[in-house]
Amino acid sequence: MRLILNVVWLVLSGFWLAVGYALAGIVCCVLIITIPWGLASFRIANYALWPFGRTVVDRPGAGTPSLLGNIIWILVAGIWLAIGHVVTGIALCATIIGIPLGIANFKLVPVSLVPLGKEIVPVP
Repeated sequence: MRLILNVVWLVLSGFWLAVGYALAGIVCCVLIITIPWGLASFRIANYALWPFGRTVVDRPGAGTPSLLGNIIWILVAGIWLAIGHVVTGIALCATIIGIPLGIANFKLVPVSLVPLGKEIVPVP
């Protein structure tokens, strides 16, 4: 079932969301000082391509630097990526088949807002 959901997700919204994260990652990596945000953005782009069967958890040891980095991320790119998830989630929930995908989109909103200090792990 996860494979079917991931394939439908990839076609309907995953590709475009991953492109958004990749663009944010490229911009962040071009500006040398923002490379940590770029790497986090690429990690989330991978997750946005194939989200079913994986989850986001807090990384142990992430402290004040992650908090400060997340505040900067929200102001620069996080709010726009979160808006993209909300809009895509609402559009997907308009159809019965898209409801699980819309819910998955809403679950990506928190990680799009605060990506630092998070880790993507497989679901058992």
